[in-house]
Amino acid sequence: MLAPSNRGSAAMAEPEFLIVECIYSGMTQLDFTGPHTVFSRIPGARTIVASEPGGPIESDGGLVFAGTRRMAEIARCDLLFVPGGYAATETANDEVFLREFRRLAASARYLTSVCSGSLVLGAAGLLKGKRAACHWAWRHLLPLFGAIPDPARVVRDGAIITGGGVTAGIDFALVVAAEIGGDALAQSLQLAIEYAPAPPFDAGRPETAPPGVLAAVQARMAPQLAERTAAAERAAARLERA
Repeated sequence: MLAPSNRGSAAMAEPEFLIVECIYSGMTQLDFTGPHTVFSRIPGARTIVASEPGGPIESDGGLVFAGTRRMAEIARCDLLFVPGGYAATETANDEVFLREFRRLAASARYLTSVCSGSLVLGAAGLLKGKRAACHWAWRHLLPLFGAIPDPARVVRDGAIITGGGVTAGIDFALVVAAEIGGDALAQSLQLAIEYAPAPPFDAGRPETAPPGVLAAVQARMAPQLAERTAAAERAAARLERA
């Protein structure tokens, strides 16, 4: 994991640090809600939950997030964030979403994602030559966008901060909080949400999961692999033409 910077305290001296969280139908809700829990508690920061159409957005688990702002209505941001999910590769081919995402990215100090949200960053042309994290099952798709896959749980490459799969979103958000407001702030947020993970099984990564468990999960994901690969390839081809 990267060493958090303390230079972010200067950012918090400004009147408001604007965080825009861009969500989409079919995202994985924990990719979004884990970071949002941390971001929304950063003093001096304001979070805006946005989507391309605005209004209610349904996650892949059926939870509906109401009242999202239209991305087109937001002028700028200091930090731009996108979560992952099975629909990430569909979003990577959504030209309207990408247009608004690139516009917001042009104003942002930090470009961030969790899980397969890094594929959206890549499709927007923001990861060329950059190291990035992604969920282990889809990390191999990052080079399609000129990115360098990194297996770390949180990866920092300049202004780009990315998190690995799903639960890495909390680690990621605490790293971002330290960058914005310093280590002590991030530690206080970690304590406030009692983030002290102690998983009952050491099966959270393919390197540590029992072989049979890994094989079963890979088999469940196999039907999506060809479809997601094809969608990522279409997005990469569109980026190349652009």
